[in-house]
Amino acid sequence: MIYPKIDDLLAKVDSKYALVIAAARRTRQINDYHGQLGEGSFESFAPPLVESRSKNFLTMALEEIAAGQLKVTPASKAALKK
Repeated sequence: MIYPKIDDLLAKVDSKYALVIAAARRTRQINDYHGQLGEGSFESFAPPLVESRSKNFLTMALEEIAAGQLKVTPASKAALKK
């Protein structure tokens, strides 16, 4: 069984494209956080927001979205033009 289910994830975002972008960005943040654990610096990266049995960072990011820990909002058109 695949968890979280795609239907649950799509209920939290506007489109599957927004889901992919949000999950990719959060996965990079989690990866950077784990990369800094050995360096002892915790300045700019947030730890995972949910308890996960998975060691896969993408799965952690998708679980955060499914749990409602991450709010995915569309960018304004004015911000896109800059």
